[in-house]
Amino acid sequence: MKALVLAGGSGTRLRPITHTYAKQLVPVANKPVLFYGLEAIRDAGITEVGIVVGDTEPAIRSAVGSGQDFGLEVTYIRQSAPLGLAHAVLVGRQFLGDDDFVMYLGDNFIVGGIAPLVEEFRQSRPDAHIMLTRVPDPRQFGVAELDDSGQLVGLEEKPRQPKSDLALVGVYLFTPAVHEAVGCLEPSWRGELEITEAIGWLVRSGRKVTSTIITGYWKDTGNVADMLEVNRTVLESAERAVSGEVDAASELIGRVVVDAGARVIASRIRGVRRIEASLIGHDVEVTPAPRVCQAHRLVLGDHSKVQISS
Repeated sequence: MKALVLAGGSGTRLRPITHTYAKQLVPVANKPVLFYGLEAIRDAGITEVGIVVGDTEPAIRSAVGSGQDFGLEVTYIRQSAPLGLAHAVLVGRQFLGDDDFVMYLGDNFIVGGIAPLVEEFRQSRPDAHIMLTRVPDPRQFGVAELDDSGQLVGLEEKPRQPKSDLALVGVYLFTPAVHEAVGCLEPSWRGELEITEAIGWLVRSGRKVTSTIITGYWKDTGNVADMLEVNRTVLESAERAVSGEVDAASELIGRVVVDAGARVIASRIRGVRRIEASLIGHDVEVTPAPRVCQAHRLVLGDHSKVQISS
């Protein structure tokens, strides 16, 4: 079994951060969100991974490399433009061959990994298996419709009037049957080849498509609010750990993690007066400013410089 990881999106909902940074590399608790997905794939016993890349290919390649650090063998697959999830399957056809595969969206975050899901798929081997979760506003997602027995009867991408509150999670499992479905698609009104249409084709063709409604934590980290929520969720489980070097002139306040190889010199690590709902890029300077404000909201791109009241 192989994995197809999608890391080619432009990340427009995370701008200005993604003007200079791949959205899949925005860190959650100091680790790129993409890495969580790669680790989940490895932990599920999958080692051959194709990463679909676009304009941010150099950054993705630099971060992931050959995949050796993750225990993976990575092949990079160039996608000329973000033309839909099914298009990513189309351009990955040579890599995938006739193997079963899991398709994992590189900006999705799932607590608990996918190992049980992959094992169940290997045992029962339907033509496709999808993960669903209930969301308050399904209009922003692919939406599934189930009958009274829980059988999938329909899918729709970002519907104006959703038929359910069940959104597709960004992890899909397929046999080679999906390639026939993808080959029959025409671009949607969005100009994309929709994976929801491919799965719908399988359903209409009498193929076996199963689903799981998950109750655990899942987020599509494509916007600022969701990225902050995921980061907060991960940090809430963090424990204070100091493996690096902290000199006598420094002070650590609260649940601070200093990894091996890091050096803290003549510094105090703590929160400032109040920073809320903020994303801060690389090489950013946040320094005291003369005026005192009650709160600050920052969404800063890389190499920014901002003065705030401490």
